[in-house]
Amino acid sequence: MKTDKPSPKQEKEMVEHCSTEPVALITGAGTGVGAACAKRMATRGFNVVVNFRSSANEAEAVVRQCQSVGVGALAIQGDVERDHDCRAIVEAARHQWGRVDTLINSAGLTQFTDFPDLEGQNAEDFYRIYGVNVIGAYQMARAAAPLLKRGGIGAVVNISSIAGMTGNGSSIAYVTSKGALNTLTKSLARLLAPEVRVNAILPGLIDSGWFLNVMGEEDYTRIKDAFAASSALGEVCSPDDIAQVAEFLAVDATRITGQLIPVDAGALLGAGSVSVSRSLKGHA
Repeated sequence: MKTDKPSPKQEKEMVEHCSTEPVALITGAGTGVGAACAKRMATRGFNVVVNFRSSANEAEAVVRQCQSVGVGALAIQGDVERDHDCRAIVEAARHQWGRVDTLINSAGLTQFTDFPDLEGQNAEDFYRIYGVNVIGAYQMARAAAPLLKRGGIGAVVNISSIAGMTGNGSSIAYVTSKGALNTLTKSLARLLAPEVRVNAILPGLIDSGWFLNVMGEEDYTRIKDAFAASSALGEVCSPDDIAQVAEFLAVDATRITGQLIPVDAGALLGAGSVSVSRSLKGHA
């Protein structure tokens, strides 16, 4: 991957102002999995960049929680669909600490449609969802690559979905975007090696406030119970379950790269038995 190298002035500033502590940049970190990842990385001694698009109050709360364990943290607004924003987010980290050691691409977008309805989504829906889930992850990795490579032990963790493996999920655009993100993960692992490792986590249904807000309590409880019943472990994962694995991949898994790791309580063992979009049909 060809990336813009820091200018001589930027290199000098990075040397002069480089933090002795590692830095983790997490997109979509105001809520859910991203917020859990930020807090996990803070407990490992990382300074944390909490990126958000619209959840400003929540992002500031995450910053305070990270700071409470003795690390630096800052919230940066930006839309990963926009390359300019991606570069500005990375530049904020460079300006603050002179380095980025870990990038966790947690920003994501979906649209709930009746899955069998091929007329339920149009090209604009695909562009919008791919813009965040695939292009956004690529743009963030490209912007951060020079800093990730500089330390020689960089890591990228993409938050994908088992939907990209099963072909089943909230919408066709979402499912195919996660399949593309899985392929992007493998491509980036090749392109950024050996200085940077790149892996993806593939959650199943996540027990989070986001799903509850989108679906409403009745539908959410019904769907969550159905997913749990179809999973080998009889439950669904929490945001912290995903963050725990993200922490491992970012810090401890020094010989793992290019891997797609399901964290789904065994949902893949019952793949295809539950569809979020079809479960919502008639219950909106």
